[in-house]
Amino acid sequence: MTAAPHATGESPRSEARRAQILAAARDCFRRNGFHGASIAQICREAGMSAGHIYHYFENKEAIIAAIVEQDLDRLLTMTAELRAAPDILPAISACTADGVRDSLNVDEAALKLEIVAEAARNPRVADIVRTADRRCRESVTATLREHRRQLGLPADAQWLEATAELLAILYDGLMVRAIRRQDIPREAIISLFQNIILGVIGSAHHPSSPY
Repeated sequence: MTAAPHATGESPRSEARRAQILAAARDCFRRNGFHGASIAQICREAGMSAGHIYHYFENKEAIIAAIVEQDLDRLLTMTAELRAAPDILPAISACTADGVRDSLNVDEAALKLEIVAEAARNPRVADIVRTADRRCRESVTATLREHRRQLGLPADAQWLEATAELLAILYDGLMVRAIRRQDIPREAIISLFQNIILGVIGSAHHPSSPY
């Protein structure tokens, strides 16, 4: 299922209404889960009628698709900015702190894990999540490839794929820890995480690297 047509040339008012609906849906899904959150609840949270909701979104799956797309757009923007940096490694270090803080945000982690849980049960949501994951990995891989280019190294496909996957595993793990331990020492984790990320990416030019 897909969202109702979302033209690039939508008016600012329409864009604002879509954003209002998605913000309300995020809150409802976090509090009540995908199945526990009804369109009626989203309507009340957004202060809109059901007719307004259905004008923009066909159903709850379409709303999930739009939420996933919002998050993906932010990541694609970030990786594009990294690729444009004259020296990618320091830029990655700088953005890692923000990435760790976002992943350790309990509300955002709860929502993303709820969507992943629904993907395990719902093939349509699984398609949405897997498509976004593929696009995310492609963008991260392109960023890593640009880093190798800056170092004068060939684009080693095996290293690129393995490294992009490892980064995804690390960030996904942060979300699980955010739920399991809410008093996690964030600043210490950020520092260690930066060292790990830079160490992994820095292995691109070490002869001892298995890739």
